[in-house]
Amino acid sequence: MPASQSNLLSLHEDVINDTANLSETKTSDEKGSVEKRTVTVIEKNGYRDSVYVNAARIFQGIHAEKPKDRILVRYGDDGSLSPVLTLKDEYSQRVSYELAFSALKYQDLLEEILLDSCVYPCHLLVVMLYDLQNRKFQAREILGDEEPVAEVRKIERYLSSSRTKLAAALARCRIKHGVLSIEYILPESIRKQEQRASALPLCVWINTSKISLQDIFRDLKKKGFTRVDSVSDLDCYTYCMDQHCHDVLVFPSSLKEELLNLDLFADCKLLLQDKSRSLAVHSTQALLNAGDDIIVAHVGSHLTIAHMSVLTNDSMSRIFVCGVKTSAKEAELRDLFSHMGCENIQLLLEDFTEIEPTDPRLQNAKVVLLLPQCSGLGVGNPIDFILSEHKDAGLLRDLFQGSVSEDKLSILAERQLKELMHAMNFNQVQAIVYCTCSVYPEENELVVQKALESGVEGNEVQPYRLTPPVFNTCSNSVSSTEFFFKMEPSEISSGCFLAILAREKDSSENVSVKDILAHAAAEGLLDVDGVVGEKSKKEEKKQPKVTQPRSNITGGRIKPKNAAFLHRQTVSTNKAEVSVSKAVRNVKPKNVNQTNTRVLLKESISPVPDRALPKVLKHTPHLSPTHKLRGRQTLARKARAERKRLVLKPIEIVFPPVITPHVSPQGTKPRVP
Repeated sequence: MPASQSNLLSLHEDVINDTANLSETKTSDEKGSVEKRTVTVIEKNGYRDSVYVNAARIFQGIHAEKPKDRILVRYGDDGSLSPVLTLKDEYSQRVSYELAFSALKYQDLLEEILLDSCVYPCHLLVVMLYDLQNRKFQAREILGDEEPVAEVRKIERYLSSSRTKLAAALARCRIKHGVLSIEYILPESIRKQEQRASALPLCVWINTSKISLQDIFRDLKKKGFTRVDSVSDLDCYTYCMDQHCHDVLVFPSSLKEELLNLDLFADCKLLLQDKSRSLAVHSTQALLNAGDDIIVAHVGSHLTIAHMSVLTNDSMSRIFVCGVKTSAKEAELRDLFSHMGCENIQLLLEDFTEIEPTDPRLQNAKVVLLLPQCSGLGVGNPIDFILSEHKDAGLLRDLFQGSVSEDKLSILAERQLKELMHAMNFNQVQAIVYCTCSVYPEENELVVQKALESGVEGNEVQPYRLTPPVFNTCSNSVSSTEFFFKMEPSEISSGCFLAILAREKDSSENVSVKDILAHAAAEGLLDVDGVVGEKSKKEEKKQPKVTQPRSNITGGRIKPKNAAFLHRQTVSTNKAEVSVSKAVRNVKPKNVNQTNTRVLLKESISPVPDRALPKVLKHTPHLSPTHKLRGRQTLARKARAERKRLVLKPIEIVFPPVITPHVSPQGTKPRVP
């Protein structure tokens, strides 16, 4: 055997051994490793022709465009390539994106291998070369029931005949970069992102319209799962409750394949979705009153809409979903929602910004859930996000580059601001939930700030203000504030930004009767029981015990100081919840010609000077000291009884009739009615 051929075969064996590390994922537990390897072996048999075609089309749209001075390969438009096929099963869609993303990450390496082998690359060739080396250059297993694609079979024949030459080129590249495995050629930021994605726990929400939480716990226990206290305790067959959402369970990432094969998932009793969407749904549900409708501004994931429906199934609320666009999509969504037990969903074909705020269908809508298209750099698993949210595959290119271009970020922020301001134009809406998966302030805080400063809601309705989130600030995020909920991308969660905008309440709602009474008690105007209080004993001893004139309130007995206080608390309101504001507005200036009398008695044995008594009492015949004492004691008891009856009630103030001695028409004897 020639020496050169022997060296090539040796290099080929090295490549086979080294590239194995690229395909196998290390897991902590032995059982998880076995299951993971089993899945990998199935994938190493190759994919259907349609998957390669779709992956090539995706890679064509996201491949890295290099500067002119660094261009080694100029790709054509692959005009002869078959158009993207509609893949019904999620598995084929997922592996298409995975192949395209892998080709993007190793684009430089794959191009170098092909040029070193004197082969001019095309998109389909790059994708299939990556899959070939990922299978350790083993032949693909072709299924008999699949329809062949000519371009795929042609490239496959070439790759099969050139396996030794390609393996040698790969080995030379590995030696050139000084790495044991080609995965170390990737930038460190990409490797860390992949590590986070592989370790990210799985969040699953419970469809309580089909099964209760207790039944779920019982079924999982029967299947061998153990409930633990927190995410840090997850290991093997365990799960825990989410700390923010009461109907969300968290599982280890290694159990994904096994979980998806459970009948609980097949029956739509458990549904796998990123936690950020559950946070948005629960924030919206917390703002609803009985019978309030919800506007979902984007179709996004049907799982988000279904979760919103499940949480509001017990109420009369309806969910209006905007942007369905086609009747075919509408029929597809209706079938999905019917299978999941969701009945309170109304689908609208128009985009959210095309719907007028005065649309009669939405007049009972009180909350808008706005999940705008965003850069998405905070997501943990980009392929899941693309598939579930129907997002642009350009997210894969942005993740690989680690940033979003300024032009794209500006376009996204402008669109987000437009949608948020449009939501603020719905006068009947009382709150807006704004949520993104972006890490950029330009899409988060700055969009909210600009919308609030715009004053787009006008002067006819109450303005919007930020409201604290219903969740506690996440402990792993130092950037969260009192009014924003943020989670940074980490090994336990994806990135998330959430803001709640709510209309200011009317001033009449802000100042309740209870608040007025509490404030009055704090100022010493009321005692602890809510009774109109007198001044302190020390102050009263300094004052002469004389009859005090009062402001003229029809049928009332409120002191001027108390009346002024109540007036200050309620005069600014146009829609007072209690009748006390009307009474205060009727307060007239003091009129010396219209004075009523009120005897202030603190010590019943103290004599009352004649000048302090009404004139009608001065003509009363003199009584004996015993009768005088009894009379004063009786009068004191009546006064104390009156004070006990002067209670400010939460709904209205009821005053007793005025007890005032007056002269009969004949002017003979005073009498008391």
